[in-house]
Amino acid sequence: MTQAHPQPVRSRTGTTRIRWTIIWLAFAGLSINYLDRASLSVALPFMGEDFHLTATQQGLVFAAFFWAYDACQLVAGWYVDKVGPRRSFFLAAVWWSIFTALTGLARGFWSLITLRFLLGIGESPAPSTAAKVVATWFPTRERAFATSIWDSGSRVGAVIALPVVTGLIAWLHWRAVFVVIGAVGVVWALVWWKYYRDPRQHPGANAAEIEYVEGGGARTAETDAEEAARIPWRSLFRYRTVLSMMFGFFCLNSVIYFFITFFPSYLVTERGFSLLKLGFFGAIPGLFAVLSGWAGGLLADRAIRKGASVTRVRKTVIVGGLVGGSVIMFAAVVPEAWMALTLLSISYGSLTVAGTGIWSLPADVAPSSRHVGSLGGVQNFASNFAGIITPIVVGALVDATGSFVVPLLVIGVIALVGAFNYLVIMGRIEPLKLIGSAPAATSGS
Repeated sequence: MTQAHPQPVRSRTGTTRIRWTIIWLAFAGLSINYLDRASLSVALPFMGEDFHLTATQQGLVFAAFFWAYDACQLVAGWYVDKVGPRRSFFLAAVWWSIFTALTGLARGFWSLITLRFLLGIGESPAPSTAAKVVATWFPTRERAFATSIWDSGSRVGAVIALPVVTGLIAWLHWRAVFVVIGAVGVVWALVWWKYYRDPRQHPGANAAEIEYVEGGGARTAETDAEEAARIPWRSLFRYRTVLSMMFGFFCLNSVIYFFITFFPSYLVTERGFSLLKLGFFGAIPGLFAVLSGWAGGLLADRAIRKGASVTRVRKTVIVGGLVGGSVIMFAAVVPEAWMALTLLSISYGSLTVAGTGIWSLPADVAPSSRHVGSLGGVQNFASNFAGIITPIVVGALVDATGSFVVPLLVIGVIALVGAFNYLVIMGRIEPLKLIGSAPAATSGS
C-alpha cells in the first residue's frame, strides 16, 4: 500500500536543483500554450474588417477549441502516463504551434471553427504533463509552489497576449500575430526535447537531489507500491474524491474561462477601453493573479513543512480561493472602470490560488505515479465543459440582455457552489486506497 505522505528528506549542501530549471521551463511552455489560446480573444475585437461575427458566433468560435480540448482530456492524461512528459509535451507543442500559425490564414466563421478545434487537440496534453512533471520531480513540501509556477504560465500567457497581440496588430496585421507566436512554440518544443529527462535519467541531477525528491514524496516508478500501480484507469471514476475533483474544477473554470474568452471584449464594449488602454490596463488582473498564485503556493508549502495536514492546507487554499473568486459578480455593476478592474483582479488572483491547490491534487491522491497524468486528465476533462458552456452562455446572455451583468452574476454563484463542493463533499486528501483487489467506492471520505 502506498504511504499517505512520507516525511520529506531535508535538502543538503551539494544537492543539485535541476527540478527548478525544469519547472520554469514547463512554465514557459504553459505561457506559450495560453498565449496561443488567448490570442484570438484579444485579436477578435479588431478583426471586424475581415469578419462580422455576432457575440453568439464569437462564443461558438471560442467554444470550438474546448470541444476538442475537452474531448481529448481523458485520452491525453492516459497518454502522458504512457509515454512520459518529455515526449507528450514535445509533440503537443509542435501540434498546437502549427495550427496557431495556420489561424493567420482563416477566411471566415467556419475556418475559424475548424482551426480552433484542431488547436484544442494539440493543447490537450499540456496541463496533465505539467502536473506529471511536478509529481515526478518535487517532494510533497515543494509541490504547491512548483504547481503555482507552471500554472501561472496560463496567466502569464493571457497577460502577455494583451500587449503582444495588440502590439503586433498595430505594427503589422492581425494575421501576422498567429504566425509569430506559432514559431515561438516550435522553438520551445525543441528546447524541451533537448533538456527534459526523468530524475534518474537526467545527467544534471546528482544522487543527493534524486534522494531528496524521492524520499520527500515524489511520485515515481521507483516509489510505487505494486498493488496500487495495478488499479485500472476506469476504476478511478468509482472514487468520491475523484468525482469531487471533477465537479469542483468545473466550477473554477466556469469563472476562469471568462478571463480567457470575453474579458477583452468586456473591457472594450462595456468599459470603453481603446486598443492602448486594453493592452496596458487589461494586463493588471492577470499580473495580480500570477503574484497571488506564487504567494499561495509558497504559503501552502510552508504550512505543510510546519506540520499542517495536506487535507487542511489544500482545502483552505481551494475553498478560500473560490470564495474570493465569486466577487466577479460585482464587477459588472460598479460605476467606475477602476472599481471593476479591482474586483476582477481580486477574483482572478483568488481563483489562481485555488488552482494551485486543485492542480496539486493529482499528485496528492494518485494511487501510483502511473495515475498522476490520468487523474490530471480526468479532472481537466470535467473542468473544460466550462470552456464549452461558458463562452456560449455568456455570449447568448450578452446578446439577450445587452450587458455583462447577468452572466457575471451566474458565474460568481457557480464559484460559491464549487467552494461548497471542496469543503463538504470532498473528504480527506490522500492517496486512493484499495480494499482487497477493488477500490473503495467512497475512498477519501
